[in-house]
Parts: sequence; C-alpha cells; structure tokens
Amino acid sequence: MSRIGVLPAQNLRAMITRAEITAEPPITEAQIQPASLDLRLGDRAFRVRASFLAGKGRTVAERLADFEMHQMELSAGAVLEKGCVYVVPLMEHLALPTGIQAVANAKSSTGRLDLLTRIITDNGTEFDRVPEGYHGPLYAEICPRSFSVLARPGMRLNQIRFRRGQAVLTDAELAALHTAQTLVPGIPVISDGLGFSVDLRPRSGTLVGYRAKPHTGVIDLDRIGAYNTADFWEELHSTDGQIILDPGAFYILVSREAVHIPPEYAAEMAPYLAMVGEFRVHYAGFFDPGFGHAPAGGEGARGVLEVRCHEAPFVLEHGQIVGRLVYERMAERPERLYGVEIASNYQGQGLKLSKHFNVL
Repeated sequence: MSRIGVLPAQNLRAMITRAEITAEPPITEAQIQPASLDLRLGDRAFRVRASFLAGKGRTVAERLADFEMHQMELSAGAVLEKGCVYVVPLMEHLALPTGIQAVANAKSSTGRLDLLTRIITDNGTEFDRVPEGYHGPLYAEICPRSFSVLARPGMRLNQIRFRRGQAVLTDAELAALHTAQTLVPGIPVISDGLGFSVDLRPRSGTLVGYRAKPHTGVIDLDRIGAYNTADFWEELHSTDGQIILDPGAFYILVSREAVHIPPEYAAEMAPYLAMVGEFRVHYAGFFDPGFGHAPAGGEGARGVLEVRCHEAPFVLEHGQIVGRLVYERMAERPERLYGVEIASNYQGQGLKLSKHFNVL
C-alpha cells in the first residue's frame, strides 16, 4: 500500500515517467527538488484587469477572454510592471491520478522580491491548490508589488508539492518530534504548528532587516548577485528591540529561531492568527527536508520573513510570534536533501535578501 505524505523527488520522477506530469520542452533534472517541482514560465504573458479564479465549470482561457488587456511575448524578455497583474501559461501540464493532490507556492527568491505569484487552474476555486485527479494546464498569476521585473520563458518563480492523503502532524506529534530531534532551540511554541518569532536584537550590530525602496529600476530575474543592495533596499536598524511597520511597505526580517526540518519531514510556512497585528508574513512557504539539518550542512537555519504591513502603522517587537511552520510526513525519505548535492542558496541562512543582490 502506498504511504501517505508528501512525495519526494524519486516519486516525482516516476510521475513524469507515467506522464502524470508533462511539459514542453521536457522537464529537466534541475527542476526536481527534494520535495517539490519547480514550474517554468511559458512564452506569453497576458496583462489582465484584475486577479481572478476560473471557478467551477470554467477554464482559465475562458476567463482570460473576459479580463485580458493585452498580450506580451516573453521570448526576448519583457518587463512585468510593478502594480500590474499578469497571467502566464506554464510549460507544465498535470494528469493527476486519484488520490494525489498538489499545493503550490512561490520559490524563496520570488517571495524575497515581493513578487506575488500564485497558481491558478481550470475549474479552480482556490489559489495554489490543485485537487486530486486534476487533468489540465497550469497558469501563474504574477503581480510585482515592490519592483518591476524582466521575465523570460523558462524562469522558475513557483514550485509545486504533491501529496498522497494528509499527513500533517498534530501538536502532540510535533512535540514528540521536537523531543526526539530538536526542531528549534529552547522551549518550542506549539499551537497548530511550530510558532516562530521575529529577531530584532541581533547578536552583533543593529541591522535587523530591510525595507523595499518605493522607486527603483527593473530587476532581471536571471541576473544573480548583479544588483547593488542600496539601490533597492533601505537598511533597518534597531537599538531597542522594536521597529514600526509602515502601511503598504514591504520588509525582509529574520526569525529568532533556527529551524530544523528532519529528512523524513517537510514543512510549510503559514500565517499566525490575524489578531496579533496589522501585518502578514507571507509568500515563500515551503521548507524542504534537510533544511537546517546538521548532516546536510547546517545546525538549524533561521527563516527569512517577508512582511507586509496593512492598514495602520504597527509596532513589531523582538520575540513576537509572527508565524508558524506546519510539519508533514514525507511518503518516503528523499534521495537527496536540501543542502546536499543540490544548489541550496539559503542553507544555514540568517538575514538574507534574494540571490539577485550583492552583499553590502
């Protein structure tokens, strides 16, 4: 009997062989991660009037006819402008068997650029959720919120994770896992997942984060380490363990806890209770098996927090709980872990911007 849980890389390869995941051009090995598959932009973007879901009984193509403003070829590179909404057909196509469902999320670098990217499907009633047995195309909705970006076909902004059944750990199971394998230093905060807090008292210096500048140039998503940090970000310093978040502003902060994801588990970042404040920690939500795992080259890795403040200025204080990690069992241990034999840009990270920026 097939085990429930998140499907690892070796299962994804089997799905590709069985044509349950197809693509044109074919899927590459570089797309296959320990517990997810990177998705690639196609060759055309549709500028639309507003974000939308297809809804039951309707296709994304039908809705595009309702909301499309104009089309853009991506083959030579095209600028996706800040504040606009685009829909891009992806190269990948799904023919999921009964019992297999999927959930998508932005890749780490995508979230750290404040690119709101979500997957939509035919008949879809939720973003980033693909029901079991889905047969059809995938589309990325892209809304650059802080920076305009240059996009091309084949760029990987989203990732998709496949599941058989539900294997989310209960709070009691999560507490037992922490006792056995130490998920975070100290006493864990466990309530519908593993709580994590913000670090506003760094061990050295006063730098606690970055705030996106409102008027910047375009970021070419293929250029790694090419941009001067100071041209796009303002440093945030604190001497008293607190900062004031401005409405509408986007921040990069870091968790106080060093997080550990054991090899037999995967995790997803989820928002904490809305009542804790006028802000949200969001975007890049997948944590792969082996993140912060000692044999994979780490002793816990702190989570980077992508924070947007909402209606009112809000005082954020050191140690305040801002989010939670929901742990799930893997169906099998991945053949490779995050940080081992694969390019892992953020293993062992602290406060870190996306890979597009050089170090100050």
